[in-house]
Amino acid sequence: MDLQTTIYIFVGLSFALYIGIAVWARAGSTSEFYAAGGSVHPITNGMATAADWMSAASFISMAGLIANMGYGGGLFLMGWTGGYVLLAMLLAPYLRKFGKFTVPQFIGDRFYSKGASTLAVVCLLVASLTYIIGQMTGVGVAFSRFLGVSSDTGIYVGMAIVFAYAVFGGMKGITYTQVAQYIVLILAYTVPAIFISLNLTGNPLPQLGLGGGFSGTDMSLLAKLDSVVTDLGFGKYTTTTAGSTLNMFVYTMSLMIGTAGLPHVIMRFFTVPSVKDARSSAGWALIFIAILYTTAPAVAAMAKLNLHATVNTAVKAGGDLYATEASIKGDARPDWMKRWEKTGLLKWEDKNGDGRIQYYNDKTKNEAAKGKAAAAGWKGNELTVNADIIVLANPEIALLPNWVIALVAAGGLAAALSTAAGLLMAISSAVSHDLVKGVFAPNISEKNELLAGKVSMAVAIVIAGYLGLNPPGFAAGTVALAFGIAASTLFPAIMMGIFSKKMNKEGAMAGMLAGLFITLFYVFAHKGLFFIKGTEYLGVIGGANSFFGITPEAFGAIGALVNFAVAFLVDKVTKEPPEHIQHMVEAVRIPRGSKMVDGAH
Repeated sequence: MDLQTTIYIFVGLSFALYIGIAVWARAGSTSEFYAAGGSVHPITNGMATAADWMSAASFISMAGLIANMGYGGGLFLMGWTGGYVLLAMLLAPYLRKFGKFTVPQFIGDRFYSKGASTLAVVCLLVASLTYIIGQMTGVGVAFSRFLGVSSDTGIYVGMAIVFAYAVFGGMKGITYTQVAQYIVLILAYTVPAIFISLNLTGNPLPQLGLGGGFSGTDMSLLAKLDSVVTDLGFGKYTTTTAGSTLNMFVYTMSLMIGTAGLPHVIMRFFTVPSVKDARSSAGWALIFIAILYTTAPAVAAMAKLNLHATVNTAVKAGGDLYATEASIKGDARPDWMKRWEKTGLLKWEDKNGDGRIQYYNDKTKNEAAKGKAAAAGWKGNELTVNADIIVLANPEIALLPNWVIALVAAGGLAAALSTAAGLLMAISSAVSHDLVKGVFAPNISEKNELLAGKVSMAVAIVIAGYLGLNPPGFAAGTVALAFGIAASTLFPAIMMGIFSKKMNKEGAMAGMLAGLFITLFYVFAHKGLFFIKGTEYLGVIGGANSFFGITPEAFGAIGALVNFAVAFLVDKVTKEPPEHIQHMVEAVRIPRGSKMVDGAH
């Protein structure tokens, strides 16, 4: 069976499975629509949480980022995984104890203010809508390559699939669909990794293969990779960092607290029966997440080595990388390269007209590498590889069986669609439950509230699709903006709401506004939203990365510090919360002898 037919079968079967589950688990009440009736088993919820959390960024982009950045890419592993641990330890059990459906509802009730709830909805919508752009883009990339359609058509199909199981199934349908999506995506990620690890190191476990020996040599795999990339003018894979130590630290913190503040992940802990189950499902989710996250570094390193070996056969032979006979002629390019060129994510330009592919760092400061390239007649790097194709193209580069390539296609789509559904659920709940019912129509019937939820979900899908089809000018910074907004607005408000019974509504709202403003300002200024005659204007903040060299992707942690500082300053000069609010906080956090909140609702 040819590759394209195999892909159609795998992807088609996975979509049929998702829609079938949605029909079986459709929501019939607001409780089922918002929180799956609060009856999801901890293991089931752990698997759904893992799928919800491991987005297209985790499945498609993370290994590519690590492959490009080397050691410095480890900050994504530390930040995202650390953020989940932070969420599981400090937030999830207490939020479940509070017993509400949504994050804005918690903030509104805890800070006894509809204004606080509305502001939380605004922050949630900004974070979720910007984050969802990346998911829809991932859907478009996967479809354009594997189904042979345009990325726009891919986004339309993705919208239809999400609509089918999210609008009708609500959180209940999404939960069980995400269980299926987790199984698909984790198999799609680990099976190719096992094949490639066996091929390169002889070890079936990629985690161990990464630190093992490179087959046919007396070198370790990482030592071999270091030798290859440094000879081609790239930085040493095992030591390259992402900017300064301060920037790496702040970047990691921003990803951590941004992850812990993402509302679509927090909502998952409202779907279990009790606080004990919330803690248990958090542990199970961490185990399910760890399977992918401990595999990602191996996938990154092995994919990078395979890519160099494909372009330059001397990598396999252990010979001189600049030998004239070592490069593959252009008319003999591998089929996978020709297929990916059609997507625009891989480009080859024969700069010196020799019909071969030269893939190296032509901007290197390594004089030895420059000299070898010049002696070989190379006139500049000729291959551009988008980091997003590393995972999806990896089995093709390694010449794995067609069914493995098809499985990866289904996995990439599962990752993007699962997180998109979670984000859309968070948006729908915020609009229908926190705005419509909480502010504009408090007496709305359950039937009409459920209808409002489904309508808002449908509208959110249309908006998400539009943004995926027409990404804003700062599209490159959308993920940074999403994590930055969550880190600088929702996370501090939730933390103060749980652990500071004296924090009042004025402080919380002032903090959220301050964190929102400073983060938006810094990110937008660096992403080209201030222009003068087409030239990016950075003078308003003193130049690129002007705040102690911190990149905009890392600024969410600074926004969070501003939020905390402003909140506590305003709190000191305003009236403390009512007595019953302070007692409620104590009941949630230290429930001994209290029956105010029992975790059963």
